[in-house]
Amino acid sequence: MSVLLRGEHLTRILPGTVPVTLVDDVSLTVSGGEFVAITGPSGSGKSSLLYLLGLLDQLTRGRLVLIDQDTAELDEAARAALRLRTLGFVFQFHFLLPEFSALDNVMLPMRKLGERNDREQRERAAELLAVLGLEAHLHKRPHQLSGGQRQRVAVARALANDPPLVLADEPTGSLDSASSEQVFSILHDLVHQRGKTVIAVTHDMELAARMGRRLHLVDGRLEGQGRLQ
Repeated sequence: MSVLLRGEHLTRILPGTVPVTLVDDVSLTVSGGEFVAITGPSGSGKSSLLYLLGLLDQLTRGRLVLIDQDTAELDEAARAALRLRTLGFVFQFHFLLPEFSALDNVMLPMRKLGERNDREQRERAAELLAVLGLEAHLHKRPHQLSGGQRQRVAVARALANDPPLVLADEPTGSLDSASSEQVFSILHDLVHQRGKTVIAVTHDMELAARMGRRLHLVDGRLEGQGRLQ
């Protein structure tokens, strides 16, 4: 598979009287169709690395190439456009807008991108929600859904613009075991049935062991990467 993402010497330092290094000289490549776990102790820089890969934070040093685009060359507007087209995000807490229905929440990224008309956006959102078993809940607001259902709406939202890469930050961390397994299965199917690439931060080593590859961070540094047995 072709390389989808390449990071060279990725470093993120918070300035201050005593600077804090969150990500320390990390280099990695991720190819299309991979299912990658980012693991490590609490405070090891897992989420910080994910936010760098997702163009949500700025590098202090290093170079990130995303789908043959050197992101250092982009201004903020171009970075935002690249995020919308190529990246989907799923977080530990769903961050659904409470005043919007499930359908409207999934439509939001499409509205921002502006490549589909309203009817096409609604059809796409309804299709994604149906695929995730939520066809009976299109018009419910987040407070009317269970935790697992809300997270599935968040996955549908991440897929709204059909991005090749999905980044997930502890996507099962706030769920019970049954809902956690359901969300994991959805992410697994995205890779193996739909050809997406998924990079997921997780503290759950059992889930990490079921992914195709693990990147382990300690104190912001990448300790090892490779195929899991």
